[in-house]
Amino acid sequence: MEEYESLLDRALSRLPSTTTADSRFVIPQVKVFIEGKTTIFDNFDSICSYINREPEYVMKFLLNELGTAGKREGTRAIFQGRFSQSDMARQIQRFVDEYVLCWECNKPDTHIIKMDRIWVVKCDACGAIRPTMKRKGGRGKK
Repeated sequence: MEEYESLLDRALSRLPSTTTADSRFVIPQVKVFIEGKTTIFDNFDSICSYINREPEYVMKFLLNELGTAGKREGTRAIFQGRFSQSDMARQIQRFVDEYVLCWECNKPDTHIIKMDRIWVVKCDACGAIRPTMKRKGGRGKK
């Protein structure tokens, strides 16, 4: 028994140290500035890449939620109207909550697929599948 415990201690000492943190997924800070009557979302493409979603889908969501018109120019998104950094950050967080994070395990390891005629969010970490919500237009707030 003593030999078993010494072997176990030796094995445990050779294991790499792991740190488990639930906060491994932190969205980068939104960089927004206002020029006249337009709002420029400067790091739009980098945030889309970080959350692993197509910029077209994120842009469509933002335009719908902000109730405005806009376009993409290079790596930036430009919106008609004045929107603060906190407005944009709140909408990006809503997008992440609804279309990126798994509702079961809360991990961002998901992708959107079409099953039959329904778009679903499928988690690669736990295998959970849930349908995406049908969106209504307007300046919705959570």
